[in-house]
Amino acid sequence: MFFRYIILLFLPLIIYSTEFHRSISSSPNRVNPLLATDSASGEIAGWIFNGLVKFDKNAKIVGDLAKNWKFENNTTLVFNLRKGVKWHDGKEFTADDVLFTYNLLNSKKITTPYSSDFKEVKSVEVLDRYTLKVIYKKPYFKALSIWMIGVLPKHLWEKEKNPMQSRLNKFAIGTGPYKMTKAFEVNKKIELVANRDYYEKKPNIDKIIYHFVGDEATQFLMLKSKQLDIGGLTPLQVNRQLGKDFKKNFNIFEQPSHGYTYIGFNLRKPPFNNPKVREAIALAINKQELIDLLFFSHGKPCYGPFMPGTNAYPKDFKPLKYNPKKAREILKSLGYTKEHPLTFTIVTNSNNDIRVKAVEIIQQQLLKVGVVAKIRVMEWQAFLNTVVFPRKFDAVVLGWSLGLIPDAYSIWHSDGDKKGGFNFVGYHNREVDKLIEQAKSEIDPKKFGAIYQKIFKQIVNDHPYIFLYIPNSITAVSKKVKGVEPSIIGIEHNFIYWRIKD
Repeated sequence: MFFRYIILLFLPLIIYSTEFHRSISSSPNRVNPLLATDSASGEIAGWIFNGLVKFDKNAKIVGDLAKNWKFENNTTLVFNLRKGVKWHDGKEFTADDVLFTYNLLNSKKITTPYSSDFKEVKSVEVLDRYTLKVIYKKPYFKALSIWMIGVLPKHLWEKEKNPMQSRLNKFAIGTGPYKMTKAFEVNKKIELVANRDYYEKKPNIDKIIYHFVGDEATQFLMLKSKQLDIGGLTPLQVNRQLGKDFKKNFNIFEQPSHGYTYIGFNLRKPPFNNPKVREAIALAINKQELIDLLFFSHGKPCYGPFMPGTNAYPKDFKPLKYNPKKAREILKSLGYTKEHPLTFTIVTNSNNDIRVKAVEIIQQQLLKVGVVAKIRVMEWQAFLNTVVFPRKFDAVVLGWSLGLIPDAYSIWHSDGDKKGGFNFVGYHNREVDKLIEQAKSEIDPKKFGAIYQKIFKQIVNDHPYIFLYIPNSITAVSKKVKGVEPSIIGIEHNFIYWRIKD
């Protein structure tokens, strides 16, 4: 009778417990927002930790651990923190935790690329238990967004003599919507359970289970067999490999990814130091054909360096259209003929099949207007070390990510044209330099966006790159999951409101 009572006592937990199964392709290194530089670590840390602010579904910055904030002037930012927020071990979150995180981030105890975002911070001061003042050396356009970085619990981390090797990097304690039940093991399943005390609300889904899956083919098989509740799909899979059963069991969400592919010219050498040559090549490339052939039409043409839909993308922008006739006219005016065609070499990396195929298609498109493009494909490190960084190329095909808040400095400012710099095409434009520097000191989002729209138009007009395409991100989610709302920041922005209904 006693054992029967025990079974009945726990039966409701079994009946109503909901699990969400997904895959992860590599093991995390350190589940620590200050040290999470690989995608697996960043993904897991994102469930466990909160920053002071975050993006909402419209890519607007809103409060997270901070209830609100105000700029007292162009260099002074005051955060009012939420009261009653608990760490996963039950201790209360306070302003001391933020100060400790900032000090650790800038200490010699850890090595992290994220400290560079805080280089303009002059001081951080705790005014009281729930109020924090940040003073900057000068007006800084990232003054607010840098505080999206996850905050660590002072009461645990202050005891750690070697943060880089701390056990807390394997078994993390945060304030986020999910928490760890045990330290993760390499290439093993990771389980996260809902934080019942999460400040916003307890997540509807009780448990997230990550299955280690090392390759895309296995992940696809697990998705089709309903062992996973979410998974990415390739255009080929969507168009050729999904049967009726799959579509019966999964909803498919498709939206532009946060990255683009481009052709970058070496602007230091002829003929690419002539903007008319670059324009002619741009007119000769059919971007839509690239997307149709490479992605079965699951993508969008890319027309510039900043993300469509953000305030950095000009709404009145009119892109250059595919026009092979005009391309031939420009080439002819520059003296290129069938007997003496424009000839150059395009180099890309061998470990990206899509890019290699893209270059082959571009080669054929250019041939139609009399341009002879030779192709060179190289191993990634050799490509970077012997071609890209030494600037020994005519043209390269590469890609960049698209940020919700762009920072054009490293790629488009003249200062980036140096050894190890990302302006390896050698783009120099004094007006663009001036606008980038002006934007760095602009804390008003609307004014910042207006400046970046000018930068966008100027760069596009100069044709230092040919912006090619933005592939779509395609995600399948089980139909038993309700509440999914796609947005510019992705489909999982409101995950705590998702629910599982059989």
